Amino acid sequence: MLKVNYMFVVWVILQAVFDMTLPEVIGNKFLYFAYGSNLLAKRIHIKNPTAVRKCIGKLKNHRLDFFYYATRWGGAPSTVVPAQGENVWGAIWEIDMENLDSLDKQEGVHRGVYQPLSLPIETPRGETLICRVYQLVNNPDDFPTKNGVMLDERKPSYSYIQVLINGAIESGLPEYYVEFLKSVEHNGNLGKPELISSLNLNLTQNIKSD
Repeated sequence: MLKVNYMFVVWVILQAVFDMTLPEVIGNKFLYFAYGSNLLAKRIHIKNPTAVRKCIGKLKNHRLDFFYYATRWGGAPSTVVPAQGENVWGAIWEIDMENLDSLDKQEGVHRGVYQPLSLPIETPRGETLICRVYQLVNNPDDFPTKNGVMLDERKPSYSYIQVLINGAIESGLPEYYVEFLKSVEHNGNLGKPELISSLNLNLTQNIKSD
């Protein structure tokens, strides 16, 4: 006879109810603000095939930073850090609730790498949308540069920053912000070949860091 773990069933039900009360949830979908590798459609669709790019927007009073070490990328991934007067631009994706767990797993929530936040994102039309935004649990409390030079441990890999640049262009982010991404120093690493191959990126040229 099949044994039912009632505590597990109750947990699943409660988790589903909790998810539905998140401010970024609209019906059976939720809004997600991507400022990192998920700017690129090919990247986000690997684990979250229901994602549809809705528009772009900016997270106000935050700056883009790089911290931690992501083995699959071979460098520091991005995060958002509170910073008065600065903005982080990104893509706003509308995703089916069935992909909420897969997105959390991609961001390493279960491993304590990133934490999901519900934050207001301002669109170019002036509309404010509450979106799911991931921030590193161990966020940096200092700037990534010292004496004008970016610290090695804070540099993203070449492949990672190229994904951000391509995703920013694809998403239609402001030109000045794309230029800012192009100016970010990288460590020259290409990351795991299977990941890069899945994104169909040609990263064999100009891998020298600025």
